[in-house]
Amino acid sequence: MRRPQCRPMTQTPTAHIPAPGQARAHFTVPATHPMVTVLGSGDALLRVIEKAFPEADIHVRGNQVSAVGDAAAVALIQRLFDEMMLVLRTGQPMTEDAVERSIAMLKASGNGNGGSEETPAEVLTQNILSSRGRTIRPKTLNQKRYVDAIDKNTIVFGIGPAGTGKTYLAMAKAVQALQSKQVSRIILTRPAVEAGERLGFLPGTLFDKIDPYLRPLYDALHDMIDPDSIPRLMAAGTIEVAPLAYMRGRTLNDAFVVLDEAQNTSPEQMKMFLTRLGFDSKIVITGDVTQVDLPGSTRSGLRQVQSILEGVPDIHFSRLTSEDVVRHKLVGRIVDAYEKYDDSQQAPNGHQRK
Repeated sequence: MRRPQCRPMTQTPTAHIPAPGQARAHFTVPATHPMVTVLGSGDALLRVIEKAFPEADIHVRGNQVSAVGDAAAVALIQRLFDEMMLVLRTGQPMTEDAVERSIAMLKASGNGNGGSEETPAEVLTQNILSSRGRTIRPKTLNQKRYVDAIDKNTIVFGIGPAGTGKTYLAMAKAVQALQSKQVSRIILTRPAVEAGERLGFLPGTLFDKIDPYLRPLYDALHDMIDPDSIPRLMAAGTIEVAPLAYMRGRTLNDAFVVLDEAQNTSPEQMKMFLTRLGFDSKIVITGDVTQVDLPGSTRSGLRQVQSILEGVPDIHFSRLTSEDVVRHKLVGRIVDAYEKYDDSQQAPNGHQRK
């Protein structure tokens, strides 16, 4: 039975002959890879590629793929199939999301916009942590650069909107460092900002009151470590999850420390935290400067620290954008829409319109 095609194939011999000014590329899928792994179930991956490159016609016969059309588009399609095969050879499946992200990386590189030596295959096959039958890895070029920066620097700031993986990847690197014995403990902390509720009026003990602020960190831990072992590791002090106030007066040696929601630190709290750094430790600070929950008169320590520490050796600022959002596609569009709205609300003198 012949596999249905996304686009009817012209049967005339001239179908694969480029017109003047056009180019043609040809790609043979090795017999070791079923075509469904390359084109997707129901040709879903092929449809993604065709939608991204309307300037070219893609034809499939058996295990032969050819593209005819605009020279630049055809060259990118050729590179895309090469990258897809490199990923598939590692045993990792290609998904629609992975194909879309690969296309975005190749187009950015081809336009000279953020181009680099990193290829989509290098980004998509970089494993950080494998746990409970799943592997955590970067999904975008900026995420890979963020992860690489954590390896190379003592202090790294991951700044970007919700859904860009800045906290999740930092925690995965922390667990990786613990498992490889690079550090002897993990410390995860957040400022317990009273976002609309005063802690004193919340029911229960102090732990009960701060637990909702720390719950996202616990949830991420459960994705990366056997849940049954977490209480034991926490009881032994190997993993500590605590509000930022608990860091005061301490020196954090031989630890991987992650400060989350850092946009809700005051400048004083940020300085206090940074000066907790001890020997053989690594710090990752994450936050979204567009979502500050501090009282109106309080400056964000994360906003301020960028102008203070930018350019200091062994400190790196990784900035992620809506293009790095790895949640539902709509999240990236929402982030872009809010940024556009915020820009429109700025008066000519730079002050926010009332």
